[in-house]
Amino acid sequence: MDAKIGRLVGAVGAFFSGGDNVPLCDRDIIARCERDVAEAATEEHKSESIMRLSWALVHSRNKDDVNRGIAMLQGTQYNNFSSIGSKEKLYLLAVGHYRNSDYPRSRQLLKHCLEIQPGWGQALSLKKIVEDKIAKDGVIGIGIATTAVGLLVGIAAAVARKN
Repeated sequence: MDAKIGRLVGAVGAFFSGGDNVPLCDRDIIARCERDVAEAATEEHKSESIMRLSWALVHSRNKDDVNRGIAMLQGTQYNNFSSIGSKEKLYLLAVGHYRNSDYPRSRQLLKHCLEIQPGWGQALSLKKIVEDKIAKDGVIGIGIATTAVGLLVGIAAAVARKN
């Protein structure tokens, strides 16, 4: 019986914690990537450094960094990375939108990634995480709506009893 309760508590905890296996990047790595971009001697090295910086930014815990990474990937100034293809750009944008909790946009970008390369493991893995988040948000939304309706019915019943 205790094992069943433990599994139930673990499942509920995992559901609400929203843990994922998408890597995170800290501020030191971002700062190092920014220095690499500033110190790049050739256009090719600068392009590779910008790609690493955009990767680091969209994998940050900081929303401002994530937004900067998304803007960098979408911006015309950095839109021509020589070392990164369109599927990788789409994937990084999907990570950024995932980090910003824009799950529908992330799912849409991942769909495009998988049209380019259908069996791409990273994109498939993130797509599953995103779809789980969308489903969880839907379940939580339904739970909130159900609770609100239950409260209203309870209040209405209490008012009716008083009259």
